[in-house]
Amino acid sequence: MNHDVIVLGAGLAGLAAARDLAAGGADVLVVEARDRVGGRVEQTGLADGRLVQLGGEVVGRAHTAYTALAAELDLTLVPSYVAEPGALARATPEGVRAGDPPHWFGPGDDAVHRQATAAFASLARTVDPGDPWSHPDAAALDRLSVGAWLRSRGATAAVVRLWEIGRLALADGSCERTSLLAALRKHAAVPGPVPYDYEAWEGLRVAEGSATVALRMAEGLAGRIRTGAPVEAVAVRGPRGCSVRLAGGETLTAGAVVSALPAGPLRSVAVTGVRDERLASLHRQRHALAAKFVAVYDAPFWRERGLSGLSECEGVLGSTWPQSEGILSALVPPERYGVLLAAPAALRTPELLAEIARLYGDEAHHPLATYLRLWGTDPWTQGYVTQWTPGDVMAVGPLHGTHEPPFYVCGSDQWVAGYMEGAVRTGRDAAREALSRG
Repeated sequence: MNHDVIVLGAGLAGLAAARDLAAGGADVLVVEARDRVGGRVEQTGLADGRLVQLGGEVVGRAHTAYTALAAELDLTLVPSYVAEPGALARATPEGVRAGDPPHWFGPGDDAVHRQATAAFASLARTVDPGDPWSHPDAAALDRLSVGAWLRSRGATAAVVRLWEIGRLALADGSCERTSLLAALRKHAAVPGPVPYDYEAWEGLRVAEGSATVALRMAEGLAGRIRTGAPVEAVAVRGPRGCSVRLAGGETLTAGAVVSALPAGPLRSVAVTGVRDERLASLHRQRHALAAKFVAVYDAPFWRERGLSGLSECEGVLGSTWPQSEGILSALVPPERYGVLLAAPAALRTPELLAEIARLYGDEAHHPLATYLRLWGTDPWTQGYVTQWTPGDVMAVGPLHGTHEPPFYVCGSDQWVAGYMEGAVRTGRDAAREALSRG
């Protein structure tokens, strides 16, 4: 064998797995298609010393695997944008308004919203986040969309609209195309008074930059990472080990393989020796096609309007938030990704800046720098987070997140309690499982 373990992908999951495997004495090699490590975490530096996060940025109090890893790497966790002064803004065709309740609410809508929220939280308490399939009504809950469930509870159009703008702000897919069971499972993993509590999910960030987590792990794996090495095929031969064929024809061998590839790119890898049922479960996952946009300014001018920089929007942008002083991040949700791609490349940035200007003022038209990451059409990501449409949870089934030694699976697609948390936690779990089997 060339190696004890080959890890596919040098994102957070792959690096976390490789780091623990190496610490456990395994001869490990990480192969990465890109010319850099980090996957969907990435950063760049400005001349003034500020770091700009081009990928994942924030975690929350429930994200214990990530925060523990940050501590091991001597990184500092600080409050994220949730500590920013000012109000959340909502941009709709009717205008831009700040604060709650939303400007489209009429008499009685706020009470209906509170009732729906309480009912959702109550129902979520009946779902085991680690085994949603065990719920007695799992199939029925999975067939139902969040939007359909809201209407069945008597939610008004105004209330459904609030839930919709909130989901698209997260680039997580419309509530009309999201499985109720998946939404309940997510809430059960991080319980709270509302379906998505920003403090619980996004209240912390790494002061040195979230991509520094990946970079420091990579430093500790010097000589064990090959970049520019896309994987074409994996053959799992049980006790006889595994082989990995790279683009160009080179074949590597190992006792085990850990796949930390996103679900989309993994579908293009020819995998043999793994049960059809396990592959079908992996391949059934789908990704929300999303994009991230970042605009850098001298100062956070939105504060002059009493705004925090956090917004929920019904334009091409789904949301904005301040990642650090004067740097504004934004997401384009899947339902609007096609609109962004349809714009000529030269118009995309000006049109996105115009949406930010509508929120915060004309200063938005004059950034120091901008960055656009088209995750949905990037061949090595093919999306953002796993999107669970009605029926998907049952179709993927309880094999989700499981291993078939010597083939192990990890990554942010393997749901736990968050995107970067999911990558780190499942990466470390995969390493622990592989080491336990020698």
